[in-house]
Amino acid sequence: MAVYALDDRVPDIHPDAWIHPDAVVIGNVTLGARASVWPTAVLRADYGTITVGEETNIQDGTIIHCTAIEATVIGARCVVGHNVHIEGATIGDGALIGSGSLVLNGSVIGAGAQVAAGALIPPRFELPARRMAMGVPAKVRDGVEIPEGNFDANAKMYAANAEYYRTALRRID
Repeated sequence: MAVYALDDRVPDIHPDAWIHPDAVVIGNVTLGARASVWPTAVLRADYGTITVGEETNIQDGTIIHCTAIEATVIGARCVVGHNVHIEGATIGDGALIGSGSLVLNGSVIGAGAQVAAGALIPPRFELPARRMAMGVPAKVRDGVEIPEGNFDANAKMYAANAEYYRTALRRID
């Protein structure tokens, strides 16, 4: 895996977290217990901080960044889909950020909420807990409330998968 300090900004990675060898973690990044970072994901905290909670999975191709003004905070048991871009936003516990979506600066995604695949969450957007946002730009979908703990099984599956990869993955080229 490619884990880098940048000057005095050093990642803080829980011993039970797992980072794929082809992922990149730079600077002030904190990864909680059983968090996982999958192939080609990049977490770059060069001037601010990125915090990823326990059992959260950062899937393939995702880019997570922050600014000196806006930290990126991703709660526990979150599912961050493939090819997501999160920049200076706060994601509540148990949320799902759908594949290919963008969550921009100063946005707040509530606990257990869902950002639909391909959605664009504009700056300073607030998605209430257990609600769904979809579209470009995203809008809160009326009449849809996500059941509490809806994405827990996915978060646990990814935590178990990371344990499997920790022992079974081997490069053969």
